[in-house]
Amino acid sequence: MKTYFKHKLTNLISVSKIVTIHHFEFDKNFKSKGEEHDFWELVFAERESLVCTADGKKVLLGQGEVLFHKPNEYHTLSANGQKAPNVFIMSFECKSESMKYFEGKKIALSNKLQSFIYSILEEGKKTFDIAVSDPNLKKMALLNTPTLGGEQLIKSYLEIFLINLLREQTETEQGNATFLPGVELLNKPINDVTAILKENVYGNLSIDYVCQKTSYSKAYLFRIFKAKTGKTIMAYFIELKIDIAKQLLRENELSVKEIADKLSFNSPNYFTKTFKRIVKLTPLAYKKRHL
Repeated sequence: MKTYFKHKLTNLISVSKIVTIHHFEFDKNFKSKGEEHDFWELVFAERESLVCTADGKKVLLGQGEVLFHKPNEYHTLSANGQKAPNVFIMSFECKSESMKYFEGKKIALSNKLQSFIYSILEEGKKTFDIAVSDPNLKKMALLNTPTLGGEQLIKSYLEIFLINLLREQTETEQGNATFLPGVELLNKPINDVTAILKENVYGNLSIDYVCQKTSYSKAYLFRIFKAKTGKTIMAYFIELKIDIAKQLLRENELSVKEIADKLSFNSPNYFTKTFKRIVKLTPLAYKKRHL
């Protein structure tokens, strides 16, 4: 009979509890109250820069950067007074020694690492009642019918995100590869398409134009984009426009008609109908909520 040896697995980072998951759409003059707590908090500037403090020190957090607040660190957060930001904030308990690396760290996230943030947020929305985030939220409530395994996936995505971030920050080019080549090849067409959509978000474009710019066939792009994002290319493009529109409305400098024109909608009426379909509020109602 063969003798088998069971390898006991070690954990570099182990998250024990999730406290809160937030995705905020702040106005340009937002300022938070200061707070401190006995668990970790990460702040990701999804869109526009933020002004943070950590134990009295001012930290400018640029778009695409993440900031870690260690346990019992007094911190505040505010918009820059010029642009309305989108912010992802997650707080969690982790006693792993490796977390000490992140104390006081501000790090620019690669697109690969940002994808974990969005995976956490997606699972969070399917698991907890976080549709309208409350800055003063102390306890997240589970949905009546949460998605299967959502809590475990949130924990796993966060641990994988933190481990890969450690790798990016500490390993050399000769170190272990974080992603398999096959995954990178699969993501490249998606990244190429989304880059083109973002570059043209204030104008109009066609699927033929996207295919021409990426050198992929229409059928291939349709199939992999829908499989990866759950949306068609044009639906994703419209949602990008609406996301920009929400920011412009929160900044309160342009009228609804001016925003519709700026984002190349055929008419203010079409813009309003599209906005309401996606956001579940009219542009004016959304703007009023953030005054």
